[in-house]
Amino acid sequence: MNFISICFVSFFFLLFFGILSFFVGFVFVVKDLVYFIEWDIITLNSSSVVMTLLFDWMSLFFLGFVFFISSLVVLYSDDYMHGDLNIYRFIYLVLLFVVSMMFLILSPNLISILLGWDGLGLVSYCLVIYYQNFKSYGAGMLTALSNRVGDVALLMSIAWMFNFGSWNYVYYLFFMSGSMEMNFISFLVVLAAMTSSAQIPFSSWLPAAMAAPTPVSALVHSSTLVTAGVYLLIRFSCSFGDSLNSFLLLVSGLTMFMSGLGANFEFDLSSVIALSTLSQLGLMVGIVSFGFPELAFFHLLTHALFKALLFMCAGVVIHVMGDSQDIRFMGGVSFFMPFTSSCLVVSSFALCGMPFLAGFYSSDLILEMVLLGYFNFFGLLLFFLSTGLTVCYSFRLFYYVLFGDFNLSSFCSFEDAGNNMCTGMLGLLVVVIFGGSMLSWLIFPTPFVICLPFYLSTSVLLVSILGGWLGYELSKVDLGEFLFSMFLYKSSFFFGSMWFMPYVFVYGVSLFPLNYGYVIIKSFDSGWSEFFGGQGLFWFFSFLAKGNQWLQYGSLSVYMFFIVVWINLLVFFMFM
Repeated sequence: MNFISICFVSFFFLLFFGILSFFVGFVFVVKDLVYFIEWDIITLNSSSVVMTLLFDWMSLFFLGFVFFISSLVVLYSDDYMHGDLNIYRFIYLVLLFVVSMMFLILSPNLISILLGWDGLGLVSYCLVIYYQNFKSYGAGMLTALSNRVGDVALLMSIAWMFNFGSWNYVYYLFFMSGSMEMNFISFLVVLAAMTSSAQIPFSSWLPAAMAAPTPVSALVHSSTLVTAGVYLLIRFSCSFGDSLNSFLLLVSGLTMFMSGLGANFEFDLSSVIALSTLSQLGLMVGIVSFGFPELAFFHLLTHALFKALLFMCAGVVIHVMGDSQDIRFMGGVSFFMPFTSSCLVVSSFALCGMPFLAGFYSSDLILEMVLLGYFNFFGLLLFFLSTGLTVCYSFRLFYYVLFGDFNLSSFCSFEDAGNNMCTGMLGLLVVVIFGGSMLSWLIFPTPFVICLPFYLSTSVLLVSILGGWLGYELSKVDLGEFLFSMFLYKSSFFFGSMWFMPYVFVYGVSLFPLNYGYVIIKSFDSGWSEFFGGQGLFWFFSFLAKGNQWLQYGSLSVYMFFIVVWINLLVFFMFM
């Protein structure tokens, strides 16, 4: 079996199960079905270990999307990873990633959720360090250790659920809502979801995880690792109290604003798209805390489609540019790569909420529900500023990458994506254009009719137009010593570095323990403990052994010395 065959076998396998899951989910949503499948693994006295699977429309739709996007990512990898010597390892790791996500989606049980959660963490570490350089190792450790906080929170919630007699949380969400036990478990679940979905203050690992290959980023940022936390919040949303929802709303709003602002200061193509993922995750978490979990799930599915396509297009551009990711060295790509540029424009417009694309049906509905609800001005400002910033960095990206001046070396040879890359991108392009309306009909069979005043109805459009205009004006600024951000260097550095989050929550957390460990090693392990410990005892017994060896030489002076000593002792004891 060669590389092409393993990619095609994985592609057809995942595509078949994705289509099957989606159509079964369609039947479940039409007939309003929920199935539990329980397998009693072992029963000892009155305790039983049960493996439970939950099949409802939400889990089946999400599972179908994960399989579908994974199949196209594997097909895309056929061309992108061509020539890689470790391609079997890569494909197996991607399949393990999908299996771990499947465990997490189908589990109504916290223990099996932890199995899927840990599987995602371990496999994501292996995928982030896939290229095996120092940057990848650092990013992998940051990703793994940040997500270990969520593992600890899930383990504590498992221990706390001993009070209920079972780890199947779906049995207790409604009638235990408001109790002290459920409030504590909900807080731990929120903490775990914040680490997985990279909300403040755990946001620094998401841009660092871009060290993984681009197909992995397309999978991670669309439908697997980062959305696992949002999916967990959607499942537990009915047990959240007002204080927890207010806390989530504040954190998600600040995450949206921070990432949207940082993307406008970023010149790395992958980092811009990663920060856009962070902004959309904040939007999902915010609408969950606002009390609309089904709407958050709708946006989760539409976001998975256009974000996977966006990363695939970015991978093709980076591949053609000789692995250069700096958007200042790009430009005029639309003249040389028309198909990739078209897909990039469509996916970016879907991200901005262009009417009748996938992102429009969810993001516009979210903003209208925010306008309709009881919301303070600060939260409303965060939501709308983040929407404007999304359009702003998207138009800035258009200019730098697609329509600006050609800035790369003249020795670069352009060619559009390969056949398998084009097939994977074309499959996602179709669902990005038509998938949003189809999903809105399925998830919301009764359409929302939202009546707002004219100035509120047009506010979303106005903010988007202002953001697009600002992005275009920013893209025309000449790069040089007279750049306006150079005159405001400290402010630009603050906004462009995710509000110093990597420095505070990565270097700040690790610097003191590392320095303290160096002092301990220098003072104890290589200092006094060596002198009084193993090395000191070795030197002392070596000295005694040398003395004993000198005594054993049989020298006449030694015998005379001992005779004199014995005579003196006898005389001393005789006169005592």
